[in-house]
Amino acid sequence: MNGAENLLRSLHGAGVDVCFANPGTSEMQFVDALDRTRLMHCILGLFEGVVTGAADGYARMARKPAVTLLHLAPGLANAGANLHNARKARTPILNLVGDHARRHLRYEAPLTADVPGTAAVFSDWVRTVRSTETIAGDAMDALAAAWGHPGQISTLIIPADIGWDEGGNMEPAERATATQPRALDAEMLRRAAASLGPDAVILCGGGVLESPEALKRLSDIGAATGAEVMASGPLRRAERGAGHFELHRIPYPIDDALKVLSRFRRAVLIEALPPVAFFAYPDRPSLLLPGDCDVLPLADFDQDGPAAVAALAEEIGAKPRPLPATAPCEPPASGPMDDAALSTAIAAALPEGAIVVDESLTSANSVAARSTGAPPMSWLAITGGAIGIGIPLATGAAVACRDRPVISLQADGSAMYTLQALWTQAREELNVTTIIFANHGYQILKHELFKVGANPGPEALNMLELNRPELNFVELARGMGVPGRRVSDPRDLYETIRNVSAEPGPFLIEVML
Repeated sequence: MNGAENLLRSLHGAGVDVCFANPGTSEMQFVDALDRTRLMHCILGLFEGVVTGAADGYARMARKPAVTLLHLAPGLANAGANLHNARKARTPILNLVGDHARRHLRYEAPLTADVPGTAAVFSDWVRTVRSTETIAGDAMDALAAAWGHPGQISTLIIPADIGWDEGGNMEPAERATATQPRALDAEMLRRAAASLGPDAVILCGGGVLESPEALKRLSDIGAATGAEVMASGPLRRAERGAGHFELHRIPYPIDDALKVLSRFRRAVLIEALPPVAFFAYPDRPSLLLPGDCDVLPLADFDQDGPAAVAALAEEIGAKPRPLPATAPCEPPASGPMDDAALSTAIAAALPEGAIVVDESLTSANSVAARSTGAPPMSWLAITGGAIGIGIPLATGAAVACRDRPVISLQADGSAMYTLQALWTQAREELNVTTIIFANHGYQILKHELFKVGANPGPEALNMLELNRPELNFVELARGMGVPGRRVSDPRDLYETIRNVSAEPGPFLIEVML
């Protein structure tokens, strides 16, 4: 048994059965070991950003670490944008990155670069394997680092010769113990409970939004105290729809966010940071809460958010109350495809058990508001602001939950960053319905251009247009094995989503705006 096989057997023994990969020559020993052992399902992505975005979606839905196989520093750099998103989401991912054989490094071959330095930018934990005797144990340490609380990005760098050399233990290494949540502070709990009232807000994120029970207790707390409850920061995953308490999110536009938060004088944070603007703007603050707002961090990310919610409910004596029933959204009539009709068509068409992946950015702005009465769903969104995650994220989510339909809400400009993920969806026969909002421009950047006080001329605006030539996403998808069609009527969109999401395999709908 060589080092690569020893590592794979140990990972499999620890519960890893999927690997998202874009390997190169330095990883061929792992490709061979994957084939010989048949212990993992290896999923090929045609670009490293697809690999890491898919790993992110898989881990969010599978609730366990995803493993990637990447090639040297350039491959890791290509993967970086979606590793950044995963890190902001605190998604557990273990990257296996090949490096040159140790004897080869001194010669400065064309692909030689600083792999540990590249990994450090996007990772919470980095180690280079030093021998075949330690490779399995190193892998278990890396897996434990990813699997701890909160989730982390861990990167294990493996020189090629350690992968192909024989040696190491014949028995798989045992999984190391992952970090457990840090205990809550009793004094902070008391202060948080005493602070709640009509001028207070509870800002939640992370695991709280993934727990229907925690969401229900937040509803009880709000009803008992008059405090507002909102979702803050990166939306890794939220359980939504009929039977769930719906949290309003802090708006993205800075002026809207400042207005929404202006009335609060106390803020309790549960797996959330004090809300901050995405960017700095002239004559606008960076922090969104009022300057005189007292901020109380009840549970940090390394603590148990759902447990903090339960403790807070008990501290104030919040009694369980039934959630109000919410009617499902009615399907739209035929007519113009304005944003309201577009949002209605999607919200009304969401199937039972859907996983919604949201990189819509400036289109379909009210889908979330209109889908509170839709069948229960999981909602995944962009977390770190690096666009190009939507289609890969949907791919990984579909791998984790092959029995659930995935609906991907996708801006057209962002889609072009990682469109290759459609090929992986076709190859894996994944039930993903990708809805492209074809407004033929970087609309979000147009908004930002005016917010920084610019008075753009035609050359500036030309850099934000996706025309000359116009993109045809149906043809692009067909070239990667995914059927599709264009729609321009909201009723047609509703019926198309309903029909294609009920069928196996991927489909792309290009909505002409």
